[in-house]
Amino acid sequence: MRNEYSLPLSGGDREGAHFTAIIPARYASTRFPGKPLALLGGKTVIERVYRQVSEVIDEVYVATDDERIFRHVESFGGRAVMTSTHHRSGTDRIEEAVEKIGTQADIIINVQGDEPFIQPSQIATLCQQFDEPTTQIATLGKPFTAMEAVENENSPKIVVDNNGFALYFSRSVIPFVRGIDRREWLGKFPFLKHIGLYAYRREVLREVTQLPPSTLEQAESLEQLRWLQNGYRIRVGLTDVETIGIDTPDDLARAEAIITKASPSESLPFPQV
Repeated sequence: MRNEYSLPLSGGDREGAHFTAIIPARYASTRFPGKPLALLGGKTVIERVYRQVSEVIDEVYVATDDERIFRHVESFGGRAVMTSTHHRSGTDRIEEAVEKIGTQADIIINVQGDEPFIQPSQIATLCQQFDEPTTQIATLGKPFTAMEAVENENSPKIVVDNNGFALYFSRSVIPFVRGIDRREWLGKFPFLKHIGLYAYRREVLREVTQLPPSTLEQAESLEQLRWLQNGYRIRVGLTDVETIGIDTPDDLARAEAIITKASPSESLPFPQV
């Protein structure tokens, strides 16, 4: 039940704040065209994402540039908004969607449309970061459990300050543990994996979409570095739940295998993996 996460009851309220979740979904994908409409366990990827987010947030929209996705979302009772085909990032697409919707939300949540295993507890943790009034943007981190994963450049790392705010994101292994055999680093420092789920205060979302690409962003190919380099504060909530993004048909096959093995559940249709 929604109350389990202490979030939200009416319109996405948490101690006076109002949340709206936007799920950007494009049809044209280089590695997996039509990915949002791919079937996973008898439902499309985008429907599974939408239903997971709706467990916690009342006001949820899919922002798309494709009529097929738009019609499909409406067919299962979801809400969708058409956006431009020319956006450089999902963040830009979300900003356009927010303007079109005209939401009065204080905080906008960005959930990737290819994350069908996103858990309500993760969204709740993300929202809780705004209990700290200086939070401008929030995201999630998960402790690494294997050094091989730490060394994977496709798994961005985060270092945070003593108050839980991000100091830096990198594809490289950060920090460098001096004087210790690399195989022992994981036991000497709590390396943190970045989970690409974001939330922004409404005015901050408007501002960051006006920023030009930054040098750090271009070097690492990580959009969040643009925000850090321009002085925005990103608070990092911690999760122990691993998600599985659907980037390729092979990812879809692995996700299908996980769902097939899972016990059916009305309230939690996906396993925590």
